[in-house]
Amino acid sequence: PDHVKAQCEGGLIYGISCAIGQITALNGEITQSNFHDYLVARMPQTPVTIDVEIVETEALPGGVGEPPTPPAAPALANALFAATGQRFRNLPIPLNIKTA
Repeated sequence: PDHVKAQCEGGLIYGISCAIGQITALNGEITQSNFHDYLVARMPQTPVTIDVEIVETEALPGGVGEPPTPPAAPALANALFAATGQRFRNLPIPLNIKTA
């Protein structure tokens, strides 16, 4: 269970990183060559705790790291709307958000 939770946490952090970062192109070429020049959250920038609930099921086991990634951006956008009253409908979400 701890490995499953860790995979879910990693997928969530990566999804949030994708929501606030962007890949850029210049003259038709991607400017980021690897993770050293792409904004991906590092350990000091992540929450101290993330609550992951594992639901028992009769279904066959499957991947656990990928499913948390896609809903992370809309969840972040909704949380920011709840906190600021400002809707974010495009990615990346700007880092300079004005509070309500």
